[in-house]
Amino acid sequence: MTLLNRYILSIYIRIFFLASATFVGIYLLVDFFEKVDNFIEHGASASQYLLYFANKIPLIVSQVTPLAVLMAVFMTLGGLTRTNELTAIKSCGLSLIKTTWPLLLASLLTALAILAMNEFVLPLSVKTANTIYEEQVRGKTSITFKRDRLWFREGSDIVNISLVEPESKTITGMTVYHIDDHFRLTRRTDAVSGHYTDDRGWVFRQVTHREFTPLSGEMLGEKKLAQEILPLSKTPDDFKENQPDLEALNFRQLSALVKKMESEGHSPVRYKVDMHSRLATPFANVIMAVLGIPFALQRGRQTNVATGVALSIVIGFAYYVIMAAMQAFGYSGVAPPAVAAWSAHVLFALIGGWMLLSTRS
Repeated sequence: MTLLNRYILSIYIRIFFLASATFVGIYLLVDFFEKVDNFIEHGASASQYLLYFANKIPLIVSQVTPLAVLMAVFMTLGGLTRTNELTAIKSCGLSLIKTTWPLLLASLLTALAILAMNEFVLPLSVKTANTIYEEQVRGKTSITFKRDRLWFREGSDIVNISLVEPESKTITGMTVYHIDDHFRLTRRTDAVSGHYTDDRGWVFRQVTHREFTPLSGEMLGEKKLAQEILPLSKTPDDFKENQPDLEALNFRQLSALVKKMESEGHSPVRYKVDMHSRLATPFANVIMAVLGIPFALQRGRQTNVATGVALSIVIGFAYYVIMAAMQAFGYSGVAPPAVAAWSAHVLFALIGGWMLLSTRS
Protein backbone atom coordinates (compact mmCIF):
# COMPACT_ATOMS: atom_id res chain seq x y z
CA MET A 1 0.00 0.00 0.00
CA THR A 2 1.42 3.39 -1.01
CA LEU A 3 2.02 6.29 1.33
CA LEU A 4 -0.89 8.18 -0.27
CA ASN A 5 -3.31 5.30 0.35
CA ARG A 6 -2.22 5.04 3.98
CA TYR A 7 -2.71 8.79 4.39
CA ILE A 8 -6.24 8.69 2.94
CA LEU A 9 -7.14 5.67 5.05
CA SER A 10 -5.83 7.30 8.23
CA ILE A 11 -8.18 10.25 7.68
CA TYR A 12 -11.08 7.95 6.83
CA ILE A 13 -10.59 5.67 9.86
CA ARG A 14 -10.38 8.60 12.26
CA ILE A 15 -13.63 10.12 10.96
CA PHE A 16 -15.32 6.71 10.74
CA PHE A 17 -14.75 5.84 14.39
CA LEU A 18 -15.70 9.33 15.51
CA ALA A 19 -18.94 9.18 13.48
CA SER A 20 -19.70 5.65 14.71
CA ALA A 21 -19.22 6.67 18.34
CA THR A 22 -21.45 9.72 17.82
CA PHE A 23 -24.28 7.77 16.18
CA VAL A 24 -24.08 4.98 18.76
CA GLY A 25 -24.13 7.53 21.58
CA ILE A 26 -27.19 9.29 20.16
CA TYR A 27 -28.96 5.94 19.67
CA LEU A 28 -28.18 4.85 23.25
CA LEU A 29 -29.35 8.20 24.62
CA VAL A 30 -32.69 7.95 22.82
CA ASP A 31 -33.13 4.32 23.90
CA PHE A 32 -32.25 5.25 27.49
CA PHE A 33 -34.94 7.93 27.72
CA GLU A 34 -37.42 5.53 26.10
CA LYS A 35 -36.73 2.73 28.60
CA VAL A 36 -35.77 4.63 31.76
CA ASP A 37 -39.36 4.86 33.06
CA ASN A 38 -39.70 1.07 33.01
CA PHE A 39 -36.32 0.61 34.67
CA ILE A 40 -37.25 3.04 37.47
CA GLU A 41 -40.78 1.65 37.84
CA HIS A 42 -39.49 -1.90 38.37
CA GLY A 43 -36.58 -0.86 40.58
CA ALA A 44 -33.83 -2.03 38.25
CA SER A 45 -30.28 -2.12 39.59
CA ALA A 46 -27.34 -0.25 38.11
CA SER A 47 -25.85 -3.51 36.81
CA GLN A 48 -29.05 -4.22 34.87
CA TYR A 49 -28.85 -0.76 33.29
CA LEU A 50 -25.25 -1.32 32.24
CA LEU A 51 -25.67 -4.90 31.03
CA TYR A 52 -28.78 -4.07 29.02
CA PHE A 53 -27.25 -1.14 27.15
CA ALA A 54 -23.90 -2.93 26.74
CA ASN A 55 -25.66 -5.82 25.01
CA LYS A 56 -27.55 -3.38 22.79
CA ILE A 57 -24.32 -1.94 21.34
CA PRO A 58 -23.69 -4.70 18.72
CA LEU A 59 -27.20 -4.22 17.29
CA ILE A 60 -26.79 -0.45 17.25
CA VAL A 61 -23.38 -0.69 15.60
CA SER A 62 -24.82 -2.95 12.91
CA GLN A 63 -27.56 -0.42 12.16
CA VAL A 64 -25.58 2.85 12.22
CA THR A 65 -22.35 1.70 10.56
CA PRO A 66 -23.59 2.46 7.00
CA LEU A 67 -24.29 6.05 8.08
CA ALA A 68 -20.81 6.30 9.61
CA VAL A 69 -19.25 4.95 6.39
CA LEU A 70 -21.16 7.49 4.29
CA MET A 71 -20.13 10.37 6.53
CA ALA A 72 -16.48 9.22 6.71
CA VAL A 73 -16.15 8.93 2.92
CA PHE A 74 -17.91 12.26 2.42
CA MET A 75 -15.77 14.11 4.99
CA THR A 76 -12.50 12.47 3.87
CA LEU A 77 -12.84 13.46 0.21
CA GLY A 78 -14.41 16.79 1.14
CA GLY A 79 -11.47 17.58 3.39
CA LEU A 80 -8.98 16.69 0.68
CA THR A 81 -10.85 18.95 -1.73
CA ARG A 82 -11.04 21.85 0.72
CA THR A 83 -7.27 21.78 1.34
CA ASN A 84 -6.48 21.38 -2.40
CA GLU A 85 -4.86 18.01 -1.70
CA LEU A 86 -7.25 16.28 -4.09
CA THR A 87 -6.23 18.74 -6.81
CA ALA A 88 -2.58 17.90 -6.16
CA ILE A 89 -3.36 14.19 -6.39
CA LYS A 90 -5.10 14.69 -9.74
CA SER A 91 -2.16 16.71 -11.06
CA CYS A 92 0.05 13.67 -10.43
CA GLY A 93 -2.04 11.74 -12.96
CA LEU A 94 -4.00 9.59 -10.50
CA SER A 95 -7.58 8.84 -11.54
CA LEU A 96 -10.62 9.03 -9.30
CA ILE A 97 -10.78 5.22 -9.05
CA LYS A 98 -7.13 4.93 -7.93
CA THR A 99 -7.64 7.67 -5.38
CA THR A 100 -10.82 6.27 -3.86
CA TRP A 101 -10.23 2.51 -4.02
CA PRO A 102 -8.82 2.41 -0.44
CA LEU A 103 -12.13 3.85 0.78
CA LEU A 104 -14.12 1.27 -1.18
CA LEU A 105 -11.88 -1.52 0.14
CA ALA A 106 -12.33 -0.25 3.70
CA SER A 107 -16.11 -0.22 3.27
CA LEU A 108 -16.02 -3.80 1.94
CA LEU A 109 -13.98 -4.98 4.92
CA THR A 110 -16.43 -3.18 7.20
CA ALA A 111 -19.31 -5.00 5.50
CA LEU A 112 -17.62 -8.38 6.03
CA ALA A 113 -16.92 -7.53 9.68
CA ILE A 114 -20.58 -6.57 10.24
CA LEU A 115 -21.66 -9.77 8.48
CA ALA A 116 -19.50 -11.82 10.86
CA MET A 117 -20.75 -9.88 13.87
CA ASN A 118 -24.38 -10.41 12.83
CA GLU A 119 -23.73 -14.13 12.51
CA PHE A 120 -21.79 -14.82 15.71
CA VAL A 121 -22.17 -11.92 18.16
CA LEU A 122 -25.51 -10.25 17.52
CA PRO A 123 -27.86 -13.21 18.27
CA LEU A 124 -26.38 -13.72 21.74
CA SER A 125 -26.29 -10.00 22.60
CA VAL A 126 -29.88 -9.41 21.46
CA LYS A 127 -31.12 -12.43 23.39
CA THR A 128 -29.28 -11.31 26.53
CA ALA A 129 -30.62 -7.74 26.26
CA ASN A 130 -34.19 -8.99 25.78
CA THR A 131 -33.87 -11.36 28.73
CA ILE A 132 -32.63 -8.57 31.00
CA TYR A 133 -35.37 -6.14 29.97
CA GLU A 134 -38.35 -8.50 29.71
CA GLU A 135 -37.63 -11.00 32.49
CA GLN A 136 -35.29 -9.41 35.03
CA VAL A 137 -36.65 -5.84 34.81
CA ARG A 138 -40.30 -6.21 33.78
CA GLY A 139 -40.73 -9.61 35.42
CA LYS A 140 -42.48 -11.26 32.49
CA THR A 141 -42.67 -15.05 32.26
CA SER A 142 -40.49 -16.21 29.42
CA ILE A 143 -41.67 -18.41 26.60
CA THR A 144 -38.74 -20.50 25.38
CA PHE A 145 -38.39 -20.84 21.61
CA LYS A 146 -36.33 -23.57 20.03
CA ARG A 147 -36.26 -22.64 16.37
CA ASP A 148 -39.85 -23.13 15.19
CA ARG A 149 -41.11 -24.96 18.33
CA LEU A 150 -42.58 -23.25 21.36
CA TRP A 151 -42.36 -24.64 24.92
CA PHE A 152 -43.89 -23.13 28.05
CA ARG A 153 -45.51 -24.06 31.37
CA GLU A 154 -49.28 -23.96 31.82
CA GLY A 155 -49.74 -24.51 35.54
CA SER A 156 -48.33 -27.98 36.21
CA ASP A 157 -48.57 -28.92 32.52
CA ILE A 158 -45.93 -28.57 29.81
CA VAL A 159 -47.14 -27.30 26.44
CA ASN A 160 -45.39 -27.75 23.09
CA ILE A 161 -46.64 -25.90 19.97
CA SER A 162 -45.21 -26.49 16.50
CA LEU A 163 -46.38 -23.22 14.98
CA VAL A 164 -48.40 -20.27 16.25
CA GLU A 165 -49.62 -17.44 14.02
CA PRO A 166 -50.96 -14.61 16.20
CA GLU A 167 -52.23 -12.55 13.27
CA SER A 168 -54.59 -15.32 12.10
CA LYS A 169 -55.20 -16.54 15.69
CA THR A 170 -54.26 -20.12 14.81
CA ILE A 171 -52.11 -22.86 16.30
CA THR A 172 -50.75 -25.82 14.35
CA GLY A 173 -49.66 -28.94 16.19
CA MET A 174 -50.06 -28.74 19.98
CA THR A 175 -49.13 -31.30 22.63
CA VAL A 176 -49.92 -30.92 26.35
CA TYR A 177 -48.07 -33.11 28.86
CA HIS A 178 -49.97 -33.43 32.14
CA ILE A 179 -47.46 -34.03 34.95
CA ASP A 180 -48.12 -35.04 38.55
CA ASP A 181 -46.32 -33.73 41.65
CA HIS A 182 -43.48 -36.23 41.14
CA PHE A 183 -42.99 -35.10 37.53
CA ARG A 184 -44.51 -38.26 36.09
CA LEU A 185 -46.66 -38.26 32.96
CA THR A 186 -50.33 -38.94 33.70
CA ARG A 187 -51.98 -37.79 30.48
CA ARG A 188 -51.04 -36.48 27.05
CA THR A 189 -53.27 -34.34 24.86
CA ASP A 190 -52.54 -33.86 21.15
CA ALA A 191 -54.35 -31.48 18.80
CA VAL A 192 -53.76 -31.06 15.07
CA SER A 193 -54.84 -27.40 14.92
CA GLY A 194 -56.68 -24.74 16.87
CA HIS A 195 -58.38 -21.38 16.35
CA TYR A 196 -59.02 -18.65 18.93
CA THR A 197 -62.41 -16.97 19.34
CA ASP A 198 -63.17 -14.16 21.78
CA ASP A 199 -66.25 -15.87 23.21
CA ARG A 200 -65.06 -19.49 23.41
CA GLY A 201 -61.28 -19.28 23.66
CA TRP A 202 -59.11 -21.88 21.95
CA VAL A 203 -61.11 -24.41 19.93
CA PHE A 204 -58.99 -27.35 18.76
CA ARG A 205 -59.69 -29.93 16.06
CA GLN A 206 -58.72 -33.62 15.94
CA VAL A 207 -57.95 -33.86 19.64
CA THR A 208 -56.54 -37.07 21.14
CA HIS A 209 -56.36 -37.77 24.90
CA ARG A 210 -54.12 -40.56 26.19
CA GLU A 211 -54.12 -41.68 29.83
CA PHE A 212 -50.99 -43.20 31.41
CA THR A 213 -50.14 -45.01 34.62
CA PRO A 214 -47.77 -42.68 36.53
CA LEU A 215 -45.62 -45.50 37.96
CA SER A 216 -45.08 -47.68 34.89
CA GLY A 217 -45.90 -45.22 32.10
CA GLU A 218 -48.28 -47.77 30.53
CA MET A 219 -51.07 -46.28 28.44
CA LEU A 220 -54.47 -46.96 29.99
CA GLY A 221 -56.73 -45.62 27.27
CA GLU A 222 -57.20 -43.30 24.33
CA LYS A 223 -60.02 -40.94 23.44
CA LYS A 224 -60.38 -39.04 20.16
CA LEU A 225 -62.57 -35.99 19.60
CA ALA A 226 -63.25 -34.10 16.38
CA GLN A 227 -63.34 -30.79 18.25
CA GLU A 228 -62.80 -29.60 21.82
CA ILE A 229 -62.25 -26.38 23.77
CA LEU A 230 -59.00 -26.70 25.73
CA PRO A 231 -58.24 -24.42 28.72
CA LEU A 232 -55.16 -22.67 27.32
CA SER A 233 -54.63 -19.39 29.18
CA LYS A 234 -52.47 -17.77 26.50
CA THR A 235 -54.19 -15.51 23.99
CA PRO A 236 -52.94 -14.66 20.47
CA ASP A 237 -51.72 -11.32 21.85
CA ASP A 238 -49.56 -13.16 24.37
CA PHE A 239 -47.93 -15.15 21.61
CA LYS A 240 -47.53 -12.04 19.48
CA GLU A 241 -45.77 -10.18 22.27
CA ASN A 242 -43.49 -13.12 22.93
CA GLN A 243 -42.70 -14.12 19.36
CA PRO A 244 -39.00 -14.88 18.92
CA ASP A 245 -37.11 -11.73 18.04
CA LEU A 246 -35.90 -12.28 14.48
CA GLU A 247 -32.90 -10.10 15.29
CA ALA A 248 -31.78 -12.91 17.61
CA LEU A 249 -31.63 -15.40 14.72
CA ASN A 250 -28.61 -15.50 12.42
CA PHE A 251 -28.48 -16.62 8.80
CA ARG A 252 -27.79 -20.27 9.60
CA GLN A 253 -30.64 -20.48 12.11
CA LEU A 254 -33.07 -18.83 9.70
CA SER A 255 -31.95 -21.14 6.89
CA ALA A 256 -32.52 -24.22 9.05
CA LEU A 257 -35.88 -22.85 10.16
CA VAL A 258 -36.96 -22.26 6.54
CA LYS A 259 -36.01 -25.81 5.52
CA LYS A 260 -37.83 -27.34 8.47
CA MET A 261 -40.99 -25.30 7.91
CA GLU A 262 -41.01 -26.22 4.21
CA SER A 263 -40.60 -29.91 5.06
CA GLU A 264 -43.61 -29.67 7.39
CA GLY A 265 -45.77 -27.91 4.80
CA HIS A 266 -45.74 -24.44 6.38
CA SER A 267 -45.12 -21.19 4.54
CA PRO A 268 -41.76 -19.63 5.57
CA VAL A 269 -42.02 -16.51 3.38
CA ARG A 270 -41.32 -14.05 6.20
CA TYR A 271 -38.31 -16.04 7.39
CA LYS A 272 -36.96 -16.30 3.84
CA VAL A 273 -37.04 -12.51 3.51
CA ASP A 274 -35.19 -12.10 6.80
CA MET A 275 -32.71 -14.82 5.82
CA HIS A 276 -31.77 -12.98 2.62
CA SER A 277 -31.69 -9.69 4.54
CA ARG A 278 -29.04 -11.13 6.87
CA LEU A 279 -26.71 -11.32 3.87
CA ALA A 280 -27.81 -8.13 2.15
CA THR A 281 -27.89 -5.59 4.98
CA PRO A 282 -24.13 -5.51 5.79
CA PHE A 283 -23.31 -4.61 2.19
CA ALA A 284 -25.16 -1.32 2.63
CA ASN A 285 -21.77 -0.12 3.89
CA VAL A 286 -20.30 -0.52 0.39
CA ILE A 287 -23.33 1.17 -1.20
CA MET A 288 -23.00 4.15 1.15
CA ALA A 289 -19.31 4.50 0.26
CA VAL A 290 -20.17 4.54 -3.44
CA LEU A 291 -22.79 7.23 -2.79
CA GLY A 292 -20.50 9.32 -0.60
CA ILE A 293 -17.79 9.75 -3.25
CA PRO A 294 -19.76 11.71 -5.89
CA PHE A 295 -21.59 13.75 -3.26
CA ALA A 296 -18.26 14.83 -1.75
CA LEU A 297 -16.80 15.75 -5.13
CA GLN A 298 -19.89 17.73 -6.11
CA ARG A 299 -19.92 19.72 -2.86
CA GLY A 300 -16.20 20.49 -3.19
CA ARG A 301 -15.03 23.21 -0.80
CA GLN A 302 -18.51 23.55 0.73
CA THR A 303 -18.06 20.25 2.55
CA ASN A 304 -18.38 20.52 6.34
CA VAL A 305 -19.51 18.48 9.34
CA ALA A 306 -23.07 19.82 9.28
CA THR A 307 -23.43 18.90 5.62
CA GLY A 308 -21.99 15.45 6.27
CA VAL A 309 -24.41 14.76 9.13
CA ALA A 310 -27.39 16.04 7.14
CA LEU A 311 -26.41 14.00 4.08
CA SER A 312 -25.94 10.85 6.15
CA ILE A 313 -29.33 11.24 7.81
CA VAL A 314 -31.22 12.03 4.59
CA ILE A 315 -29.67 9.25 2.50
CA GLY A 316 -29.83 6.79 5.38
CA PHE A 317 -33.49 7.59 6.01
CA ALA A 318 -34.34 7.16 2.31
CA TYR A 319 -32.42 3.88 2.18
CA TYR A 320 -34.11 2.39 5.25
CA VAL A 321 -37.59 3.51 4.11
CA ILE A 322 -37.16 1.85 0.71
CA MET A 323 -35.64 -1.25 2.29
CA ALA A 324 -38.52 -1.52 4.79
CA ALA A 325 -41.08 -1.06 2.02
CA MET A 326 -39.50 -3.79 -0.11
CA GLN A 327 -39.34 -6.13 2.89
CA ALA A 328 -43.05 -5.51 3.46
CA PHE A 329 -43.68 -6.50 -0.15
CA GLY A 330 -41.65 -9.63 0.49
CA TYR A 331 -43.56 -10.49 3.67
CA SER A 332 -46.86 -10.19 1.81
CA GLY A 333 -45.64 -12.35 -1.06
CA VAL A 334 -45.81 -9.57 -3.67
CA ALA A 335 -42.03 -9.71 -4.27
CA PRO A 336 -39.75 -12.77 -4.11
CA PRO A 337 -37.70 -12.89 -0.86
CA ALA A 338 -34.33 -12.34 -2.59
CA VAL A 339 -35.71 -9.37 -4.55
CA ALA A 340 -37.23 -7.87 -1.41
CA ALA A 341 -33.90 -8.12 0.45
CA TRP A 342 -31.55 -6.89 -2.29
CA SER A 343 -33.63 -4.41 -4.34
CA ALA A 344 -32.82 -1.36 -2.17
CA HIS A 345 -29.10 -2.18 -2.48
CA VAL A 346 -29.33 -2.53 -6.26
CA LEU A 347 -31.28 0.73 -6.60
CA PHE A 348 -28.84 2.79 -4.53
CA ALA A 349 -25.85 1.07 -6.17
CA LEU A 350 -27.18 2.10 -9.60
CA ILE A 351 -27.72 5.67 -8.39
CA GLY A 352 -24.21 5.79 -6.92
CA GLY A 353 -22.66 4.25 -10.04
CA TRP A 354 -24.45 6.73 -12.31
CA MET A 355 -23.31 9.66 -10.15
CA LEU A 356 -19.72 8.34 -10.19
CA LEU A 357 -19.73 8.05 -13.96
CA SER A 358 -21.20 11.54 -14.21
CA THR A 359 -18.50 13.01 -11.97
CA ARG A 360 -15.58 14.48 -13.80
CA SER A 361 -12.39 12.72 -12.75
